[in-house]
Amino acid sequence: MRLLRRHPLPFLVAAMLAAAAAATPVVLGTLGTVTPAEAVLLAGTLLLGGTVCALGAAVYLLHRSVRALPAAVASHTRTVTEALGRDRLETVRAMDAVRARVDRVHDHSLPKLSREIRRAVTVQGRHDYEQQVAWTELRETLDTAAFMPPLRGWAASPDVLRVLVRHIDRLRPDLVVEFGSGASSVWLGYALRRAGGGRLVAIEHDARYAELSRDLVTAHGLDDMIEIRHAPLTEIAPQESTVGDETVLTADRWYDASVLADLEGIGLVFVDGPPQATGRQARYPAVPTVLPHCTEDAVIVLDDADRPDEQAIGDRWLAEHPELQRVEEYTEKGAHVFSRKAVDPAAR
Repeated sequence: MRLLRRHPLPFLVAAMLAAAAAATPVVLGTLGTVTPAEAVLLAGTLLLGGTVCALGAAVYLLHRSVRALPAAVASHTRTVTEALGRDRLETVRAMDAVRARVDRVHDHSLPKLSREIRRAVTVQGRHDYEQQVAWTELRETLDTAAFMPPLRGWAASPDVLRVLVRHIDRLRPDLVVEFGSGASSVWLGYALRRAGGGRLVAIEHDARYAELSRDLVTAHGLDDMIEIRHAPLTEIAPQESTVGDETVLTADRWYDASVLADLEGIGLVFVDGPPQATGRQARYPAVPTVLPHCTEDAVIVLDDADRPDEQAIGDRWLAEHPELQRVEEYTEKGAHVFSRKAVDPAAR
C-alpha cells in the first residue's frame, strides 16, 4: 500500500488498460465481430495481460525502492552519526569544563578551604584550652561554690574574668561598676570577697534579667557585696563617628545615667554592655560618664574589643581623654584595659 501511495501513476495506467481490455470484447461481441466465446477468451487474455503489466510495474517499482534503500539507510545513518557526534562533542566539552572547574577547586579553593578549616579548628581549640585553663584557675583561686554560673557565649569568657580578678587583687577597689549583669557579677563578687571587701554595682537595662541576676546573687550569698541596679535605656544624642573608612551614626540610647549619680571612688569598671544590637558604638558613653567618679589608679576594662565598634570606641576614649593609656589583653573576644598614665615623680 505504501508503494501504491508513493507511485500511483503506473497502477492507474494498468487499471485503465485492464478496464479497456475488459470493455473491448464486450464491444466487439455487441457489434458481432466475434462470437461470445471468442469475446470471453479475448477478455480473459486482455485481463491477464493487464495483470501481468501491473505486476511488472510493481516489480519494477519495488526494484527501484530496494535499490534506493541502501542510499536511504546510509543517509539516515550519516545523519544519526553526525547527531551523535555533535552530542558527544558537546558532552566532551561539558566534561572538560567540569574537569577544569574540579581542577581549579582541587588546586586552589580546596587547599585554601582546608587551610582555613585547619586554622579555625586550631584557633577554636586554643580558645577552648585557654578558657578551660582560666576556668580552672578562677575556681581554684576564688574558692567558689560547687556550682557556678556558666561563662562564654553571651556571658563574659573565663579569660577576661581572669584579667578582672588580677586587677581586683592588685587594686583592692572599694567600688567596682559593671555595665551588664549576670554570671560575671557572681564571679566578680567572689573575687571581691577574696580580696577582703569592696562592693560591686552592676547596671542592667532589662528589668527581667535584672531580677534573674539578683536571684543568682542571692543564691550564692553575695547580697552584701553585689547590687544589681535596673537602668533602662534612655535617649541620648547620636553622633557621627568613623569606623575604619566608614562614617556611622552612633547609638541613640544608653543606660539611665541617674542610677550612677551616687557612685564615687570607682576603682574598676567592666564595660560589657549595652548589647551590640542597641546601635553602633553603644558602649562609648561609659568612660565620659564614669571617669570623673573614678580614683586616680582606676582601671577600665572593655570587653569584646576584637569588634570594629569596640576598637573605634577605644580610639575615641584615648583621643578625648589624653590622660588615658590602653593595653590590649589577649582574650577570646579581645579585652582592652584603660588606665591613667603613670605620673613621673621627676616631673612634679
